[in-house]
Amino acid sequence: MNENDNNDKYTAAIQKLTDLAKQMTDVISGYSHVRVISHNDADGITSAAIICQALHRNNTQFHATIVSRLDESVIDIVNNTASEGDLVLFCDMGSGQSDLIEKVSFDVVIIDHHQPVGELPTNGKIKAAINPHFVGIDGAIHLSASGTTYMVARQMSEGNVDLSGLAIAGAVGDKQLFESANRSILDEALENNVISIKKGLKVGSGDIADVLEYTCEPYLDITGDRKKIDAFLDFLNLHGEISSMSAGDLKKLTSAVALKLAKNASPEAVDAAIGDVYVLDREIVHNSYDLVAIINTCGKMDKAGVALSLCMKDASVVDEARALSLEYQKSTVADIKKAEKMLQQGKNMWYLNAKNMESTGIIASTVVRYIHPDQPFIAINEVDDIVKVSARGTRALIAKGLDLSYALREGAKAVGGSGGGHNIASGAAIPIGKSEEFISIVDDIIGEQLKTSLE
Repeated sequence: MNENDNNDKYTAAIQKLTDLAKQMTDVISGYSHVRVISHNDADGITSAAIICQALHRNNTQFHATIVSRLDESVIDIVNNTASEGDLVLFCDMGSGQSDLIEKVSFDVVIIDHHQPVGELPTNGKIKAAINPHFVGIDGAIHLSASGTTYMVARQMSEGNVDLSGLAIAGAVGDKQLFESANRSILDEALENNVISIKKGLKVGSGDIADVLEYTCEPYLDITGDRKKIDAFLDFLNLHGEISSMSAGDLKKLTSAVALKLAKNASPEAVDAAIGDVYVLDREIVHNSYDLVAIINTCGKMDKAGVALSLCMKDASVVDEARALSLEYQKSTVADIKKAEKMLQQGKNMWYLNAKNMESTGIIASTVVRYIHPDQPFIAINEVDDIVKVSARGTRALIAKGLDLSYALREGAKAVGGSGGGHNIASGAAIPIGKSEEFISIVDDIIGEQLKTSLE
């Protein structure tokens, strides 16, 4: 297929997605109250913020709830808090849980980017659904839930173009590429002065020593060790606020970080650490990496309301949100250091079997991007009466056949749990006492997936 054919295919896919967004807005316009349910990570919370602001501007009442996953308890919440005539809108979830969606007692719409699984219910409850996978766009890489939600918001009103900054933040949070559909949103945000771009290290703001000490993206051999960081910066003769560095000093810093990453990190980790830095000129927190870190922190610490308020431009929560983020970053780096000593290698993957450990999703991402990029990584964490699973891969492994969504869904099903997500990043919940069996099953599935590429 030549370049013109690719461009035609891309244009057609975007048009089909735009048509689905228009259908979605036509449905939403018929309701006076919308019950919004969204995921508690950066992509999910920015999605909620986008649709809630669009609804508010359209004089449509809404009630938003942020949840860690879609399960029976969430359906109970929806059915107990929505009222007759309400519309239930699921953001960043729903495409793989048709059995649960069927139990909702009200009309439903779904805005998602996860790989669809099975058929959506045909009982008439689902009035509209939009997902990049429906039109051949990879939702794991080329369009986030926030980007998909933004497309709906843009159909509600052209004035919602200022919400494109939140769509960019959601894509950053999901570690997506700014190609295909994401690129079209980025271009629109740039053209309308919603964001600006500068070159450099893709990290949050602050003193460079503090940033390197508490930031796990990128995760370096000096991360969390102040003495090594001070020695590193003294050698480079670099100090002070990263935002105040000259172009020359910034280039010196990024070159030194790139050399450290080249020793072991995956190629995509290097790309993710150095390059275009997106500045969100219409948001309260301008640095996109600061905003993503804050949102993820609030989501994990049951402070999703703070994150949602921040994304809806409530300046009163900024100090609280930043303080929470800093403490969480410190504890996360400590957890990664602890996890490094507990890593185990299976036949086809690395894994961690832990109890009551925080930040397992971030740990999984860090290990597969910076420590062991040769194989996928699965973090298993026993918490209270359930075992939570976070799995991560790389784009190179996906190209070889890895599909973590399938592996975790089938592995969890085999031991009485549930799972799914993206081929490159997925999660599951399994019963206590089933971890070893689950690990064995998933290890074998991954082995078969990766073996296929070698045949």
